[in-house]
Amino acid sequence: MELLIKESGKLIKQSKFTIAFTGAGISVESGVPPFRGAHGLWNKYDPQVLDLRYFYNNGAECWKYIREIFYEFFADARPNKAHEVLAEMEQNGLLQAVITQNIDNLHFEAGSRVVHEFHGNSKKLKCPKCDHVYEAAEINFEVIPPLCVDDGEILKPDFIFFGEGIPQDAYANSFEAAEKAEVCLIIGSTGEVTPASFVPRAAKQRGATIIEINPEETIFTHQITDIHLKGKASEVLPKISEALI
Repeated sequence: MELLIKESGKLIKQSKFTIAFTGAGISVESGVPPFRGAHGLWNKYDPQVLDLRYFYNNGAECWKYIREIFYEFFADARPNKAHEVLAEMEQNGLLQAVITQNIDNLHFEAGSRVVHEFHGNSKKLKCPKCDHVYEAAEINFEVIPPLCVDDGEILKPDFIFFGEGIPQDAYANSFEAAEKAEVCLIIGSTGEVTPASFVPRAAKQRGATIIEINPEETIFTHQITDIHLKGKASEVLPKISEALI
């Protein structure tokens, strides 16, 4: 592992354009549970509450669960060491972009600024009728469903629901960064969710070295990964940070 860490640090220092592609695993250590898997939220909640058509027809009912999951359960989540290391790498010119599947805003809170949120952000809400965007911090979640002050429409969290397309800017910016990448870090993503999982594949196709940080092997491991650093992101990334000095 130590040799792989050193090799990873060397590759990152030599790279002119490095990206990080992050998934649920990086935020689990901040107290944000994944949606899938043995301990995933979909074992407790019905995924239908995040189906776009169902939401538009049953917004008030859906909001009972949306509030509980995203604005009560996740409310105390804070960036962990992995998020912080990525922010430091960006500040030191060693990381050019973070592309994340996560909607928890933790990369921004840690200090990262070039973040392409492939699935949106739960910290913002949007009116489907007039497109007025609200910060979650300004919403009184004791009263649900939250309504637009301009037209009374039920607000929708500004992240991707089932049946909804990826935001155009996030999609374009993510693949543009992937095509420039000389090194792509995959952190906490299993590769099961498409089209997000096509991003590191696009980087690989353009010749990028893929460094995967995951406790277990994933779909990526046997298909595109060059170096697999097996472990938790909050433990592995600080070691890479030391190798960058």
